[in-house]
Amino acid sequence: MKNIVLSFVLMFSSLQVCQSQEWMTSLDASKRLASIQNKLIFMMWEDSTTFPFPVKVLDTNGRVVFVEDMFKNESINQLIWEHFIPVVVNESQYAELYNQIKDKRPDRYIDKFNDDSIKIMDVNGNIINTDIIYDQYLNMTAFIMKYYMDTSFLKVELDNYSKEQNVITSFRLASKYIDAAAIVNDEVRQEIIDLSNIYLKEAEQRLPNEDVENKAALQQKSELLKLLQDVILDKPKRVLRKLRKLEDTQIDSTNESLLALLYFTSYRLLKDEKNASLWRSKLSLVNLKKANTIITNVQ
Repeated sequence: MKNIVLSFVLMFSSLQVCQSQEWMTSLDASKRLASIQNKLIFMMWEDSTTFPFPVKVLDTNGRVVFVEDMFKNESINQLIWEHFIPVVVNESQYAELYNQIKDKRPDRYIDKFNDDSIKIMDVNGNIINTDIIYDQYLNMTAFIMKYYMDTSFLKVELDNYSKEQNVITSFRLASKYIDAAAIVNDEVRQEIIDLSNIYLKEAEQRLPNEDVENKAALQQKSELLKLLQDVILDKPKRVLRKLRKLEDTQIDSTNESLLALLYFTSYRLLKDEKNASLWRSKLSLVNLKKANTIITNVQ
């Protein structure tokens, strides 16, 4: 996924002629289309589209071009449609959408939800780009290169979560987003980890109330997945400190492979091959590949 994002050079030509395509006006419909096309959603509040939105882009010669209003530029509109599913949402839906996240998201997320800027969302409507951009002119070329993502990597987990939201589908989607964080553009890695936390916290909240086997193992898995997030954020020393505190804890058999992945990858990130070798034989081929992916992309 990281290679997909970085492999194309986004160019713009003010002379390009293209047919204008209207943005969608239904968030639910945009979610369905995003799921079909394996894209993220490019959402803005309707009122924010009624005044000029200045951006800058690269032309075909690599020069910076300033555009006073992206809403009136067909070339930019085409670029947005090529990489996202754009939707404009009427403020009449604000209360309903806000109630879905009230007391469930950090202040930075709520601020992003409320403001007039672009919101990049996954197919479930969760915002990814919670960082604040202070530039007067948004660099649309860099923005698209940063947030464009082919979500086919997540399709199975996204589809299962869409069909039934429960502790298992939430855990699996959280875990898959953690895996995705290791292979996306490193500039968006923290935000993908934050997105995975939304589903991980949701799974933890569902756990006490759902009829699932071995709840203790699932709770333990949640704690280990949080350590995997730290591994992917290149914090191996912190992970090892926390793992050592678990040495007197009984690790459930279902979590032993995840534990081995954490130890092996952390030691490898620290270039401690001696200790890493102690865990290598305990890794499955899948987790060995995952470890190598993390090591290659994180360092």
